[in-house]
Amino acid sequence: MKSEFYQLLENCTIARKERDKMRNLVIRKPEFIPELCSIAFDLKEDIHIKAYWVLELISEKKLKLLVPYIEDFCETVPKLTDDSAKRTASHIIFYLAKSNHRANGINLTQLQETQIIEMCFDWLIRDEKVATKVYAIKALFVLGKKYDWIHPELKNIIQQDYTTHTAAYQAATRIILKKIK
Repeated sequence: MKSEFYQLLENCTIARKERDKMRNLVIRKPEFIPELCSIAFDLKEDIHIKAYWVLELISEKKLKLLVPYIEDFCETVPKLTDDSAKRTASHIIFYLAKSNHRANGINLTQLQETQIIEMCFDWLIRDEKVATKVYAIKALFVLGKKYDWIHPELKNIIQQDYTTHTAAYQAATRIILKKIK
């Protein structure tokens, strides 16, 4: 039998109001985090994408709630096949990278940083949606402040692919290229 939380998540739609409602529920009742993460990281689960939607919104407001699950997140993300889940995962990665860079933020392990860097570069060289690539670029830019080899690699990839992408991609990457120089 499905839990009450599972049923609520199952009935959640892409509408921002619905997703915000689920985020607020989980923030109010953090005991739902283990079930939410279990659903998100089980890629055979029909609603794992919906779980990623909620994780993204939680990471925006209360990233520290996800800290105990970062290891599982880093192991699962490379296996994602759904574009919507990849986009939300790349956004979560951006939040993780930003927080990891701050003095009072979360602390990623070196392994987690390496996994995140690899995922982001993989998304950049593969045929992924623009939003996924842009969040990967932003995360790599932040991580490049710690690892000096990242910015030159990132710059190379952006410049090679620049003319083949949409105006939205070009606008986002122009900003990053200016910051790298």
